[in-house]
Amino acid sequence: MLTSYQMHWGVEQWSAFLKIEDIPIMPASRQFILAIAEEKGEDVSPRELAVIVTSDPFLALRVLRAAEARRSRVLGRDATTPIASIMQTGLDRLMEIVDSSPLCDDSLPGLTECESRCAMASFIARSWASCRSDISPDEVALAALLAEIGEMMLWHFAPEIPQKALEELRSGRAFRTLQAQQQAAGFSFKLLSLALADAWELPHLLTMLIRGADNARANIARLANDTARHIQTNPENPAIPSDIIGIRELVPSASYRTLITPLPISDEFREVVLDAITRTTQ
Repeated sequence: MLTSYQMHWGVEQWSAFLKIEDIPIMPASRQFILAIAEEKGEDVSPRELAVIVTSDPFLALRVLRAAEARRSRVLGRDATTPIASIMQTGLDRLMEIVDSSPLCDDSLPGLTECESRCAMASFIARSWASCRSDISPDEVALAALLAEIGEMMLWHFAPEIPQKALEELRSGRAFRTLQAQQQAAGFSFKLLSLALADAWELPHLLTMLIRGADNARANIARLANDTARHIQTNPENPAIPSDIIGIRELVPSASYRTLITPLPISDEFREVVLDAITRTTQ
């Protein structure tokens, strides 16, 4: 339960509070990693583990921070992808993280919805970035996965705040997510994500991509997050054709149909989206 004083905290107070908290992981992540480790032992590959890590923003963050701590000691390169984070951390340290991390409450709908949206955005971002030869898909995917880590942290440590933002939207007092967050908290959750990225000293490249620097990588990550939010709000959201037109400008070598492929929407609605794009771009 938050105090009345905490309900009026700004970004600076929340980032100072949250940066020292013990970051949880999703219960399913522990279950999956322990199961695969028991089955394969030391034969488990980093890529297999990365699939699990990239479905859990909390776990991805913990592994990334562990990799960065090790890099600081050995003066290695920044870990900017899930696989690089796992390679730098090592299997033994990863298992320690999984075993010792607190578990978040996966019965809280707002938290699980935010987690699944981030995972969806990461998958979409990787698929889109794979259509360009000059971009690392895994870097873009990790940036998309962590872009809403501020909201994830609030759902675990101060659920009253994001819940209030949802109520602002549902009541009609706010018409957009950003407006709802500002009315509920006095700041956008993205600002909190950025403040935490700085406080945790995440790799500069990832912070830049989360911030939304005007380059292809950052814009792909941003559009993936926007599209995931649109799909979660409504699987037949009328904003999706505009999302696809927008990403095509960043990935001109890919067809509209290719860009729609990673979206978890029905086949019928895919055709509706393609028809809408055709009418708009003719």
